[in-house]
Amino acid sequence: MERFLGRVSPILHLTRVTTAFAAVANVWFVILWSVRNPAEAPSHSLDPHPLPLLLLGGTASALGLYSYGACLNDLLDVRRDRALRPERPLPSGRITTETAAITVAVSLLLSVLGAAVFGIPSVLLTLALAAGILFFNAAARFVPGVGLVVLGLLYAGHMLVPNLGLRFLWPVWLVMSHSLLVAAVTHVLARKVPPLSTRAVFLAVLGWLSWSILILGVGWMRSGEADQGFRAAWPAWVPPTAALGPAVLAVAFVFLAARRIRQFGFGPRAADKIYRYGSLWLTLYAVGWMLGSGFPREAAVLGILAAVGFLTMTTLRELYGLAEQPVGYRR
Repeated sequence: MERFLGRVSPILHLTRVTTAFAAVANVWFVILWSVRNPAEAPSHSLDPHPLPLLLLGGTASALGLYSYGACLNDLLDVRRDRALRPERPLPSGRITTETAAITVAVSLLLSVLGAAVFGIPSVLLTLALAAGILFFNAAARFVPGVGLVVLGLLYAGHMLVPNLGLRFLWPVWLVMSHSLLVAAVTHVLARKVPPLSTRAVFLAVLGWLSWSILILGVGWMRSGEADQGFRAAWPAWVPPTAALGPAVLAVAFVFLAARRIRQFGFGPRAADKIYRYGSLWLTLYAVGWMLGSGFPREAAVLGILAAVGFLTMTTLRELYGLAEQPVGYRR
């Protein structure tokens, strides 16, 4: 068992599967929302296929693209990690560069294969997102004012892979905003370089505001009620209670993050906790949207996914420790 864990653990570290459930939840939310909500019909990318196939394709698309980004990040950072984080799979030698490169290619192929279920436009969006991930890892993340915005857009853009014509875009905006904020907080806590300067904060806020206007503006135009002016910013066919759960969860996350900072102080450990819980929170937002909209069965499906994600994250972290620091016998 320990030999098996020793072989699998580096791959799991490299692909970050313990936090990939957030990407799956985002995609599943769009699929379930589009299929369940009559106002989103017709959904040409979804209607021809049974729901299990759609969820399977969404899972492959989400896991593939997420793993592609995580592996690419480590592959491009291997020289830097040898000096700063030698315990990571690549610099420690537990995974070779060739294996990491193959994992990047296989992950990208998996994401494209999953997107193919939804049609050619979804495949093209997936390739555009893959290019965006490459741009982020190769350049944008070294300019925090730009990188934070790009990261938020990548999370938001991936939600639209199953349905590029989604009409209700408030959940997409929330995911973008949440991801950007979590990335900014963890950047500061982990003392990443370059630091988040006043200029970078200004650029990030400006980028977030610009894309917020664009995303919500497109949703307003798609709502079919644009002739009603700004009253249609929130579609009449979505109950106001839909926003209650996500709003409460957003406030709760702020308190949770503050508590973790007080508990662990400023440093990488607090940043890691906030990053992991921030990823899990995206699945809870999806549950909140469904419950508030009166779709309890869909909320239950996403709730089970959130529970599986949490249990997997906890279990794998324990297995990592067992594989990397096996329990011995005292004499």
